Amino acid sequence: MPNIVTPRLRYASTATRPSWGDLPQGIRQLIARHLGGAVDVGPSAGSGFTSGFAAVAQGASGTQFIKAVNGEMNDAIANCYRREALINRALPPEVPAPRLQWIEEQDNWVVLGFEAVDGGRMPAEPWQPNELDATLNAYAATAEALATPSPQMLELVLKPVDAEGDFTGWRDVQAGSVKPEILPGWVPLRLTPQLTGLESQWRKATAGNAVLHHDLRQDNVLIDTTDAAWICDWNWPCIGASWFDLVLLLATAFADGHDASTLFAAHPTTRGVADEQLDAALAALSGFFLVSGAQPPADWSPHLRQHQTWCGEVTLRWLADRRGWSL
Repeated sequence: MPNIVTPRLRYASTATRPSWGDLPQGIRQLIARHLGGAVDVGPSAGSGFTSGFAAVAQGASGTQFIKAVNGEMNDAIANCYRREALINRALPPEVPAPRLQWIEEQDNWVVLGFEAVDGGRMPAEPWQPNELDATLNAYAATAEALATPSPQMLELVLKPVDAEGDFTGWRDVQAGSVKPEILPGWVPLRLTPQLTGLESQWRKATAGNAVLHHDLRQDNVLIDTTDAAWICDWNWPCIGASWFDLVLLLATAFADGHDASTLFAAHPTTRGVADEQLDAALAALSGFFLVSGAQPPADWSPHLRQHQTWCGEVTLRWLADRRGWSL
């Protein structure tokens, strides 16, 4: 088990969300109409880093997972929900993802209803072998279905993984545009030249033509009553190499003592992937997360910076383990 210095968040308790009673009466009535009348609403989902309403609701016509946000107060999240609806409808049927049942806008609110995963729960922390295997199997099916974008996906004009910008954390430290003293004290600054060299290769290393989930985290996975895994929250898909989605997911497994390198090499998406490609991705992600985690607290999420720092540490420690570096 690697020695992780950054405290790990309880990912089932990172969100600050409104409860059912906090929703306007008109929005509660809208949801009730979709569910066939009076509804029984479960507790708000504890995972995630946004402030929208999210809970399982049961009515006469069935059970759904409801998301709702006030677009006037949270325009960015509202746009994410609209985008998620478009993407979810375009997913091939082979992708194990809860399907959108409806989306409606009223009084500046954006409200979505998804099919509810039977007994859906986040994988246990730390990762249990059976749940990790189920998640890797679910992603194998997902990657196979999305290896080539469907016409519906192409209509959404998904961007390449590097279109939103470069990962330059380590290069910024090397160049002095990021002051090294903002980083945690354990960060091995002596390795900055090696990390910079690897990071500079990440674009070429992760290029591809597949559709990526691009946010494959433990708290974006649900395990159902049959112990199968479902991949949720399709907000940020992009185009790249299928295996890139595995990097952060398996880094969290590495933190829990799993042999992440062996699991990576055994996955169907990684055939032909060179060690240097994975290492370049780990360098890029570790620099991005560590620099991001050192920024001032985020107004919309009190836990985001700790999450980013922890992700930066687990990706860097996995890379160090692979390279034989001492941290």
